[in-house]
Amino acid sequence: MSDVIYDLREVKRARYAVAAVFAVHGAVTGSFATRVPWIQDHAGISAGQLGLALAFPAIGASLAMPLAGRISHRFGARAALRGLLSLWTLALILPSLAPNLYTLCPALFVYGATAGMSDVAMNALGVEVENRLDKSIMSGLHGLWSAGALTGSAAGTIAAHLGSDARLHHALAAVVLTAAGLVACGWVLDLRPTEDEEPPPRFTLPPRSALLIGAIGFCAVFAEGASLDWSAVYLRDQLETSAGLAAASTTGFTLTMAVARIAGDRVVDRFGAVRTVRVSGLFAALGGLLIVVAGHPAVAMAGFALMGLGIAVVVPLCFAAAGRSGPNPSQAIAGVATITYTSGLVAPSAIGTLAQATSLVVSFGLVTVLACGLTAFAGVLRAGDRNRPRISRPSAAVPDPRP
Repeated sequence: MSDVIYDLREVKRARYAVAAVFAVHGAVTGSFATRVPWIQDHAGISAGQLGLALAFPAIGASLAMPLAGRISHRFGARAALRGLLSLWTLALILPSLAPNLYTLCPALFVYGATAGMSDVAMNALGVEVENRLDKSIMSGLHGLWSAGALTGSAAGTIAAHLGSDARLHHALAAVVLTAAGLVACGWVLDLRPTEDEEPPPRFTLPPRSALLIGAIGFCAVFAEGASLDWSAVYLRDQLETSAGLAAASTTGFTLTMAVARIAGDRVVDRFGAVRTVRVSGLFAALGGLLIVVAGHPAVAMAGFALMGLGIAVVVPLCFAAAGRSGPNPSQAIAGVATITYTSGLVAPSAIGTLAQATSLVVSFGLVTVLACGLTAFAGVLRAGDRNRPRISRPSAAVPDPRP
């Protein structure tokens, strides 16, 4: 991208703008998730068919993510994000319109593809803003994504409680979120390629550095997916709690992650990415151990809370490290995002399959082992460590605002 120098006020404004983009992106996800039962009933499909259909967003995202860098190179970062985010917010309408499985699957494919491309574009811009501010912001950005998802979920829960048609609900949500996204995108950094800069390939394997970083993200997202989808089941079936207490465990895990992400940037700035993830892995592993040995619901709930605290900042730091790991940030971020999306896809079913063959205790034993991997392999995130000496790129410079 071109070596444009932005003054400090413009960069700070761009930070708030990209933060709003993250919140909008999360709100779409939350709005969709709460109406999945309505979509299932409207399409007239079984639970097994729904499971098949819900694999298509991840497939679409994985295939489309590598295109984001090419689109940003062709149109510039701001215009690309504006277009891709609008496609994502408007794609929210498609699943609720599908009358059967054969239309639902392609609708969810498009929904996932636009989600993945906009995800890569906004994370790449987040890394650029972080470089210019020379302080960690990625954890907070992902925290705002979680806050947006909670907001969208809350609105969807109210709509479902009122018995509203999801087609109307999602149409209204899409209009509001598209408008909010367009306003926010107007203030993000307008990065453009230099005249002699070669466009990235349409499809290519991610660099080796991105694969190593993605492996750390895989462990974190696997633990996240397992905890989100199975924490309530674990408390209900393994510890024989009430449905309300079991649901509270999932809510507590989600809130812990959101709060930890919003507060995580100060920790990262003080201790660096590598040390933060090493300690985070210890928290996650301790949480997994409490879950496995829990004989009382309070112990398991504390374990899930520690798990959320331990994995909260890992994925944001993976994106930050990927964005600094090579000459093509979008390509590296797309590689890491593809790996993490895959992890989120396979984790729930892998936990269920292993639990069926053994028990949920053994399944969360596997999660605990993967959490230990965060501590063992945190060194691969050194590219994103702001506390290590490094040479700043010209594009990351911010003029001193003082006279």
